[in-house]
Amino acid sequence: AYFCGVAGERFAVRNSGVAAVVEGVGDHGCEYMTGGIVVVIGQTGRNFAAGMSGGVAYVLDEVGDFAERCNMAMVELEPVPEEDDLMEKLLHHGGDLDHKGRVDVSGDMTSHDEERLYQLISNHVHYTGSVRGREILDNWATFRPKFRKIMPVEYRRAL
Repeated sequence: AYFCGVAGERFAVRNSGVAAVVEGVGDHGCEYMTGGIVVVIGQTGRNFAAGMSGGVAYVLDEVGDFAERCNMAMVELEPVPEEDDLMEKLLHHGGDLDHKGRVDVSGDMTSHDEERLYQLISNHVHYTGSVRGREILDNWATFRPKFRKIMPVEYRRAL
C-alpha cells in the first residue's frame, strides 16, 4: 500500500503482513505490529513501535532524533548499510515494474535492506507520483544513511 501523504495516529497498528510506504505518521505508529514492512519517509510521532513483535520498519531520521520518539522496549534501531552493487543491479536489471527490476521485498528480513527500501520507495513514486519519494531516490546517497531500520529483538532471533 502506498500513501502519498501523512497518516494519522496508530498507522499500521497490528499490521500482520502488509507492506506500506507513507510520508509521515502520528503517534503510536506500528504499535503491536506482528508482520509486514512499513516505510516512513517523513516525520513520526511519539511511541513508535510500542509492542512491535514482528515485521520491519524503516524510518527516515533526517534530524537524528527518532530514537527519542521510538519505544525501545522490544526493538532495536539499526542503520541501513550500503550495498556496493545495488545501483548497478537496479540500473541493469530494469526499472520497469511490470516485469523487470522487481525485488522480493519480503525475502530475508535480516539483510538486503538497502535494496528492499529503494524498491519500496520506487514503487511508491511509481504508483503515487510522490514528490518526496522522487527527491529521496534522486539523492539516494544523501538520504540512505539517514534511514533507520526498526527490528524487534525476538523477531530477529526467530529468523
